[in-house]
Amino acid sequence: MNNNTIAAIATPRGMGGIGIIRISGKEAKNVADKIFVSMSGKLLSNTPGYTARYGRIIENNEIIDDVIALVFTAPNSYTGEDVVEISCHGGLYITQKVLRAVLNSGARPAQPGEFTKRAFLNGKIDLTQAEFIMDLIAANGEQAAKAAALGKEGAIYKKTTRIKSELIDLAAHLSAWADYPEDDIPQVSEDSIRTTLSKSMDELKKLIQNYDVGVILKKGIDTVIVGRPNVGKSTLMNLLSGYEKSIVTDIAGTTRDVVEETVVLGDVMLRIADTAGIRNTEDKIEKIGVDKAKEKIKTSKLVLAVFDGGARLLEDDLKILNALNKSNSIAVINKVDLGLSINLEEIKGKVSDVVEISAKKGEGLEDLSKAITDLVGFSKLEDDEGILSNERQRKAVMNAEKAISEALDSLSLGMTLDAVTVSVEEAIQELLELTGERASEVVVNEVFSKFCVGK
Repeated sequence: MNNNTIAAIATPRGMGGIGIIRISGKEAKNVADKIFVSMSGKLLSNTPGYTARYGRIIENNEIIDDVIALVFTAPNSYTGEDVVEISCHGGLYITQKVLRAVLNSGARPAQPGEFTKRAFLNGKIDLTQAEFIMDLIAANGEQAAKAAALGKEGAIYKKTTRIKSELIDLAAHLSAWADYPEDDIPQVSEDSIRTTLSKSMDELKKLIQNYDVGVILKKGIDTVIVGRPNVGKSTLMNLLSGYEKSIVTDIAGTTRDVVEETVVLGDVMLRIADTAGIRNTEDKIEKIGVDKAKEKIKTSKLVLAVFDGGARLLEDDLKILNALNKSNSIAVINKVDLGLSINLEEIKGKVSDVVEISAKKGEGLEDLSKAITDLVGFSKLEDDEGILSNERQRKAVMNAEKAISEALDSLSLGMTLDAVTVSVEEAIQELLELTGERASEVVVNEVFSKFCVGK
């Protein structure tokens, strides 16, 4: 590992009350002392950890800014190294000028994710925790932030470490029994082996099953609003987006193309498409929009099918209902403030849930949010549930689960316990890859390349 001292701006670029320049490395305090003059006259190199000093950044006898310098001493810091964080006035000019002074004093510019990479290499966090830190920064909703925070605290690491420990104990016992028969080591019973392997496989399967929920938490869910003309699709779109994204008129066929927007509804981020009203039409341009709407029903992960609650179901409504997939569709009964005339029973068998709203008055959004949360599986997540963050983690868990499955197959087929041991050891290696205990340099570099510079 390169032990030189690095520095970067740790706050977003732009106007702000405070800008923070982070310095990390063996010479962090000495580098800062070259430009920081405390009002007390004390040097940062003689300052204990978790101590703040008020002073000025001075370079070439020029006062750059009044600042606060916060000192962290190794190993009790984010990176595990000596760290100094200089808080100056925000804004591009001042933060850049302070950073330039730090670099002129002996630090080098940090690479993307290098602070967190050093934390990983110094044993402060495992590889999954590092990835969850990036998820926490990018979180777009409460559930996403909660899942990332759990990951940052080691939820995945703790769960997989427990599984790994049980597998290591099993593999060690099997190997000892096979290699040292003269030592009278008791043979592990097949029932005991099967119990341990089945339990581990079930826990890994649950992590894999929750992966899709994790993707939705991070990236949102592709959602389409469909319905015949004038049922209130565009009004719903505008309500969800918070402004007039779609044109709303009483004229049928106003929306002729797909209008897209990303919104957060409750805990869920939705990537919504408002489509043309689905109906038979001779208008060539409108027909293109209708065809796009029908295609969106097939490709979207969530379909909000809107119906006019004050009218009976028409032929176009029935065609839409018959095109829906019950597992990913919610019927939104709009205009309930005008009274209900629609046959709800005819709709309920075709969709996952039915929600009554008044898009015009903004009523029923909480019910819609709950229905979506239930549909995508957020409501089933336990508070301490670990959720895989990305495809790298998913692949490692899937490979571990596959290896355990092969071990169980070997056991069922009456193969030697050596064959079972080989598969168990493969599962252990995959879990070590997951947490970074066995990860290659290429994998580690790829993980941290996605971070921002100041992290």
